[in-house]
Amino acid sequence: MRARCAERTCDSSAVLTSLLAAAEPSHVPWFVAGGILAVWAVVLSWIGLNRPQFPFSGVGERAVIGISFALAAVAIALAIVSS
Repeated sequence: MRARCAERTCDSSAVLTSLLAAAEPSHVPWFVAGGILAVWAVVLSWIGLNRPQFPFSGVGERAVIGISFALAAVAIALAIVSS
């Protein structure tokens, strides 16, 4: 009888640990959004260093600012949600 009780305790603690781990929010979306933002920043700086007239027009400038702002906002929001 004692061995069964010990098995139940072991099983219930394993289940409890699994449930607690599953309740933890995933950080993967934040990592992906942050990675995309970092790649965007590197590509943007590379283009800017190679072409001094970049972004070529006022519309292009607003587009770059808008995309950068959107990527940063998504990364920040996902960091807050997943914390």
